[in-house]
Amino acid sequence: MLTRQWGRLWIVPLLFLIGACTSETIVFRDREPFNPPPDSVNGFLGLFSASTNQTTCGNCHVGHQRDWQDSPHADAFETLESSGSAQAFCYGCHTVSENGNVANGPAGWNVVQDSAYHNVQCESCHGPGLDHVTEPDLPGNVPLAHLSQADPDASCASCHSGTHHPFVDEWEQSGHAQIIASPAGRTECQSCHEGRGALRGFNANFNYAERNGTENLPIVCGVCHDPHGSENEAELRFSISNPDPEQNLCMRCHIRRVEPGGGTHGGSPHAPQGAVLLGTAGYRPAGFAYDTSRIFTSHASERNPRLCAGCHVESFEVTDALTGDFVINSTGHLFKAIPCVDANGQPLPESNCAYDNASRRFNTCAAAGCHASEDVAVSALTNLRDKLGDLADAIWVDVNDNETIDVGIDTGYLPQIKAASPGEFAGDTIITAAEGAFFNVKMIGEERYANGDRSLGVHNPFLSESLLRANIQELVAVYGLAPPPVTVQRILETPMQGTGPQSGGITRLIRTLR
Repeated sequence: MLTRQWGRLWIVPLLFLIGACTSETIVFRDREPFNPPPDSVNGFLGLFSASTNQTTCGNCHVGHQRDWQDSPHADAFETLESSGSAQAFCYGCHTVSENGNVANGPAGWNVVQDSAYHNVQCESCHGPGLDHVTEPDLPGNVPLAHLSQADPDASCASCHSGTHHPFVDEWEQSGHAQIIASPAGRTECQSCHEGRGALRGFNANFNYAERNGTENLPIVCGVCHDPHGSENEAELRFSISNPDPEQNLCMRCHIRRVEPGGGTHGGSPHAPQGAVLLGTAGYRPAGFAYDTSRIFTSHASERNPRLCAGCHVESFEVTDALTGDFVINSTGHLFKAIPCVDANGQPLPESNCAYDNASRRFNTCAAAGCHASEDVAVSALTNLRDKLGDLADAIWVDVNDNETIDVGIDTGYLPQIKAASPGEFAGDTIITAAEGAFFNVKMIGEERYANGDRSLGVHNPFLSESLLRANIQELVAVYGLAPPPVTVQRILETPMQGTGPQSGGITRLIRTLR
């Protein structure tokens, strides 16, 4: 029997008459692995079998066919047809066409409306496959997908943009689209700061146009989403609901330096968001106790099963404030939990607007059932900012915004300690109470440090308050400092349910430590 990796074996019975006798001979022939392309000019092959949704490419690339078969791309045509609102211009993004690849001018469905071009197939991204299947071993005839959005007509942007699905439009205004030259150029930082490095870190070593390039690649769509399909929501490479940092897509990067470790950079947090959310981040002062039964005050709770994405990636429709007419479908790809909005409620890329309902969108806070309404969420945030602000100010106020403790300029306990005992900030492997407090206040304090948690305490209000409370109490006890301002003493004297020695306020803890 003849076999081929790509072929399907067809058995053709032939009847031959030999004299008065009839004999049956079975002749084996290999079925060609591809059909003549309906759009012969551009060479797009499309489906090998429209009835089974078998792509021509999938005859050889069996694994990719299997993964694609279960993806939204595999039924894009039916999804459009069943929507009841399909218009002629929609079909180019729900079929194999010139969209997403290097074809010049109309191609595929936009030339020949054949069922072979139904759905978003391999060639939608990789380009026409006729040359490749005709001579598979010929160097240079393998079309490669583009991950970069530099050419919007030859990437995800050709379809995933515009008012109805502005994924790329929002992404371009997000931090993921920005390239920070220093970390992107350092090998040890590339797994989070450069697209190719991130793909290597994810073990996603497939072939794509920019793979061997020298220009830094941002964190493009294909870094987080596997275009070949995956078992996760939205074809994500990792789960967004798994609390294991190694298996959580966002936490693979947003959980780097989460506790002080000495050395030049060890005293500063770096992308600690995942660990703050899970309650594992920060320096643990003497007397600190984190009550895990209070985990519901973190956003890593059963009310928010999507963890980071539960707040940072939310889709909703925006309508005109006066007419109610459709404006845009926001996709959440600005990655802002409470984004600034315009008069219609459309998210904006800036972050310097007021923290109120008129300036920001707080619907994610109420949607999961954590807060009764958006107004309640605003009030809770205001109270949290005030409380954490008072606690952080008691530890360190960076008066000149240089992220360094400056004696005679900055205020709070840390400048006092540095003036009296500069050796407490030696930066060696021994973490002093002052260094621990410095780490925590940079991680939690608002506008204290660029690479801190930067959530205003929202990722984990209970942990944030508990850490700063314990820091103040430890600093006073260890260095013999004066009690903090009255406003802070009132916070410290207000019990936090189930937190052990912290709940008794500053006097009680000093007695405990001594």
